[in-house]
Amino acid sequence: MSGNAKRVQAIQHITSRQPLPVTPSQPLESLWASDVFTLNKMKASLPKDIFKSLKKTIEAGDQLDVSIANVVAVAMKDWAISKGAMYYAHVFYPLTNLSAEKHDGFISVQSDGTVISEFSGKVLVQGEPDGSSFPNGGIRSTFEARGYTAWDVTSPAYIMTTDNGATLCIPTVFVSWTGEALDKKTPLLRANHAMNTAAQRVLSLLGHTDIAPVNSSCGAEQEYFLVDANFVNSRPDLLLAGRTLFGAPPAKGQQFDDHYFGAIPERVQVFMQDVEEQLYRLGIPAKTRHNEVAPGQFEIAPVFEAANVATDHQQLLMTVLKNTAKRHGLVCLLHEKPFKGVNGSGKHVNWSVGNATQGNLLDPGSTPHSNSQFLLFCAAVIRGVHKYGPVLRAAIATASNDHRLGANEAPPAIMSVYLGSQLDNVFEQIKNGEINSSLNAGVMDLGLNTLPVFDKDAGDRNRTSPFAFTGNRFEFRAVGSGQSVAGPLVVMNTMLADSLNWLADEMEAELAKGTALDAVILGVLKTIADKHGAVVFGGNGYSAEWHKMAVEERGLLNLRTGADALPVLKEAYVEELFDRLGVLTPVELASRFEIYAEQYILAIEVEAKLVVSMAKTAIYPAAMSYLSALSATFTGLKGLGVELDTGSLTKVSGLVDTLMASVEKLTAAIAQHDFATPEEHMQFCAKTIRPLMDEVRLSADALEGEVADELWPFPTYQEMLFIK
Repeated sequence: MSGNAKRVQAIQHITSRQPLPVTPSQPLESLWASDVFTLNKMKASLPKDIFKSLKKTIEAGDQLDVSIANVVAVAMKDWAISKGAMYYAHVFYPLTNLSAEKHDGFISVQSDGTVISEFSGKVLVQGEPDGSSFPNGGIRSTFEARGYTAWDVTSPAYIMTTDNGATLCIPTVFVSWTGEALDKKTPLLRANHAMNTAAQRVLSLLGHTDIAPVNSSCGAEQEYFLVDANFVNSRPDLLLAGRTLFGAPPAKGQQFDDHYFGAIPERVQVFMQDVEEQLYRLGIPAKTRHNEVAPGQFEIAPVFEAANVATDHQQLLMTVLKNTAKRHGLVCLLHEKPFKGVNGSGKHVNWSVGNATQGNLLDPGSTPHSNSQFLLFCAAVIRGVHKYGPVLRAAIATASNDHRLGANEAPPAIMSVYLGSQLDNVFEQIKNGEINSSLNAGVMDLGLNTLPVFDKDAGDRNRTSPFAFTGNRFEFRAVGSGQSVAGPLVVMNTMLADSLNWLADEMEAELAKGTALDAVILGVLKTIADKHGAVVFGGNGYSAEWHKMAVEERGLLNLRTGADALPVLKEAYVEELFDRLGVLTPVELASRFEIYAEQYILAIEVEAKLVVSMAKTAIYPAAMSYLSALSATFTGLKGLGVELDTGSLTKVSGLVDTLMASVEKLTAAIAQHDFATPEEHMQFCAKTIRPLMDEVRLSADALEGEVADELWPFPTYQEMLFIK
């Protein structure tokens, strides 16, 4: 079957497809967390003393009493079996941005040949997957395979249900036999602990005596594309790389701004409702859904949760999106830039810190100039981003995110902080040595009695800022749509812990001299404003003027690609930071550089090989068939005495020659492997292979506009983006 015939068949199938029926859902109250082993379910099924001990571990961070594990395991198993589960799995998060799980049955064969269901405390607390088969950066060798999963009691167990049955899933950490973290969760728990310890120091110095554990919170907005599976199955690039490596832009893209917040297509809305029902069963607080800017692009956003639970839920969310899309005949694309020329997808991470006694520590209140607690924590963030901005950039450095950062839908690679006009004014006062007032935001009066008058926000929003204050939290806008949020959260909590410890050290020293607390607070705030204010910027982050000013005048780094950013992880000051705060050992940090560098290189090499394959086996034959048909037509007409302009023949022939010459150059580049270091190899991929891929694409996309549509082998942008 020709490429065009497949496309026509796919379009016919899509346009005749009926959306899956929507079954009436249960009321939200009965649906919510029905598949989660919540505290309430634990309370109902556990003895009082055991529940009390477990709750203290979950809520106050007390040491887990492993002696209670057997009782908890039996209760968890009985609940899971009542929900239809026959298997359990330790779920962990290796350094792949994906989830991993190994399923085991509750079945236990007895000596008389009968079976019983069994689940012990030892099995609940500890599992043993292969530690050498996951990315480990040299920590584990093939002959050193042992690794452990360990129960993370702070993240609840849940039931994952598919058409094939139900499985009890237990969130765990994943470490090597020698104790190094091989996962995303362990460093996040460590970073949150370090931040809590430092935050309690500062809160104590402010006079608080009743201080609950301080936790970070996260709300991650997830953007994604939906494309019909019939189209994706006809595109090797989408299947294997997650993005289109070829494709001419359609006449209509997103230039009318008509997709953003538009009416959700019926088929997509049915998909969304299916997703949300599953998320509610899993206790994932999905709150918002809407069309995003690009055609075929959508967003789902949850309510804030504790960072560790939010990270687990974010992994589950991506799994549910992808699996549910298949059931609806769609493919969910989480690549940061699946389509050239339209907006890519991000995962804006909204981050704050707080506790049960002092509340949200990044809430300025109505008079931020007099809110010392807020100012200290906000200043600590500013200092952290200024000192460790390159580490933040490295945390979101992937081959796929390179395509998105700095484009019109994403912030630039320069890490800066946006505060808004009200806080800008407060910190200017601090620089001048006194704080007297806060700008009044005022009210919005729309001039009609029938329309409400409401309070304005204290500051505008800046979509070009990578790290923006948005009222009572910071929004890290540079995170990629396919990434785990754990890495960025590790860096944010670690840099905050470092800054809070610095604040506590400075304040303790001054207070010991007898300086009044108010003067001490103003002094440390002024020091931060003076030394680290260069990172604060409220203007257009896309402008050439800012890029020049940031680098030349303010000393900020512009790490444009992942190849530029990832080597930051090898810097001595970064190793010292993570080691001092107990977040990552030097060995663990080094392993992450090795893993992420290898992933960067492999991602680009896979794409390059796909470019060569698709160009040689599909695009070139289609163009040659068109040339042959065109030449035969011209020859036949010439025989009849009809003279035609052969310009199109010459143009297509020239494009074919250029295409294949570019393919040969790219093929030669792929064959090069004599690199002394991963850094050198990454730079070669970023600076040599990618431009050669673009060169091939330039000719191929031009050919798409010339070759007869009936011969073109791949679904087009017009079809994939607009046919749902």
